[in-house]
Amino acid sequence: MSDAPKMIEEMNDRSREVFRRVVEGYLENGDPVGSRTLTRDFSEKVSAATIRNVMQDLEYMGLLDSPHISAGRIPTQLGLRMFVDGLMEVSVPDDGDREKIDATMGRNESDVGGLLDRVGSALSGVTHGASLVLTPKHEAPIKHIEFVSLAADRALVVLVFADGHVENRLFTPPPGQTPSSMREAANFLNALIEGKTLTDVRGAIQSEISLRRQEIDVLARDLVDSGLAVWQDAGDRNERLIVRGRSNLLESAGQPDDLDRIRTLFDDLERKRDISEFLELTEGGDGVRIFIGSENKLFSLSGSSLVVSPYMNADRKIIGAVGVIGPTRLNYGRIVPIVDYTAQLVGKMLSDRS
Repeated sequence: MSDAPKMIEEMNDRSREVFRRVVEGYLENGDPVGSRTLTRDFSEKVSAATIRNVMQDLEYMGLLDSPHISAGRIPTQLGLRMFVDGLMEVSVPDDGDREKIDATMGRNESDVGGLLDRVGSALSGVTHGASLVLTPKHEAPIKHIEFVSLAADRALVVLVFADGHVENRLFTPPPGQTPSSMREAANFLNALIEGKTLTDVRGAIQSEISLRRQEIDVLARDLVDSGLAVWQDAGDRNERLIVRGRSNLLESAGQPDDLDRIRTLFDDLERKRDISEFLELTEGGDGVRIFIGSENKLFSLSGSSLVVSPYMNADRKIIGAVGVIGPTRLNYGRIVPIVDYTAQLVGKMLSDRS
């Protein structure tokens, strides 16, 4: 929220301190914060009635909410956003947290997926949330593509990369395909894609097919379209998102409403909903982004918060992301630098390997 610093500037010192203490108390234990709690160690000598009046003003501004009659206050989503943008103090990862993340990089192995799996486990362990790691696509140049018929309703699209890596993806071909239409479709694509990476061809290939589709017959044209669909879309949803630490979310649930939200989040994570959009959350560029509650378009129904950062390859291209997801009362000040540190470490590791 870009106006947060301005709103905080316009508060007087007392209102600012009450607001900060309510948010920090809520983030620490998840409970509403009452006026009597605040008077115990407030910076000035004030009565509980005075604190209550300040809280009412903050509630009127939409920054605090009272979940029950005569209970204390908790921050609203707007209040959390204002706190994160204008008052939050970000620490640095402590030595123990850094050592646990660093330890995942210690082995000299070629299995990037296995390494990122360990990164996800370490990240969930040090943050006590659920970690999300979006693994990079294979970015070597493509050497060859081929369609292989398995049955009338099943086929493989096979991608062979210049470094020897091979990817096979099952799909349902359009009706009536013949060996000759499969060869024609493969030859057409190979003339377009050889030497390009998956990222290079993602946008360009569809326009090329539209311009040159008259060069191939209808059967081959349909096969090209359906083969590309499974190549560019379905593959994005298979095993690219590593989720670790789901049990941490259950431990943080206090009320029945919390459990309902976590069940919704589990359902979303199980289906890996909108994984193709996960990387778009980091489009603002290098650095950590925070999505609170309904701001989080991928998991908004669960009312969760997501702290996410991209990681880059040696060419400074964003190729993946790491993040932590949990209840809105995440310890943002501690988690933000941990996510940032992990993303930078992963990017450096992949750049060094390449």
